[in-house]
Amino acid sequence: MHKSFDLFFVSSNNHKYQEAKKILDSFGINLGFLKSDLEEIQSNSLHDIAIVKARDAFSKFKKPIIIEDDGLFVDSLDGFPGPYSSYVFKTIGNKGIINLIKNNRKAKFLSIVTYCDKTLLESFDGKQNGTISKTQRGKGWGYDPIFIPNNFKKTFAELNNKNELSHRYKALKKFSKWYLNK
Repeated sequence: MHKSFDLFFVSSNNHKYQEAKKILDSFGINLGFLKSDLEEIQSNSLHDIAIVKARDAFSKFKKPIIIEDDGLFVDSLDGFPGPYSSYVFKTIGNKGIINLIKNNRKAKFLSIVTYCDKTLLESFDGKQNGTISKTQRGKGWGYDPIFIPNNFKKTFAELNNKNELSHRYKALKKFSKWYLNK
């Protein structure tokens, strides 16, 4: 039986889709997945990167889509890796980030969710402040094993309720409110 989706999440990252699907399910939005590598410009702006990715995704699939781009911004590293988080993760990983940080462990995750259809292009942001742990903890993906959200002692990878407080949740919640009322 063919499933009908409200819109599609376009990404090469199935982990991001699974999180987005769970979150949007809770708002009554049925999200499909279209796996694709998207054009990713080099920019210091997550917003600019997300806009280009969303336009690329819509041009490929001609369906209402959302994309999500995010970054880990470490205060003591002047916001590095920021919009280069995916590349940095692939090259030096969590251990590399931990090794770069000396004393100030403050960091934040930023997420940009961008919706695109044939007439609309809208972006929504979410932020979660926290700190970088001194060791990897838990079995999560990406930077989850080293990011401890404010007011918690566990990393995202150790939390059962990450999808209720993450940067991605906050951006998708804003998107959901807009989408359901547009």
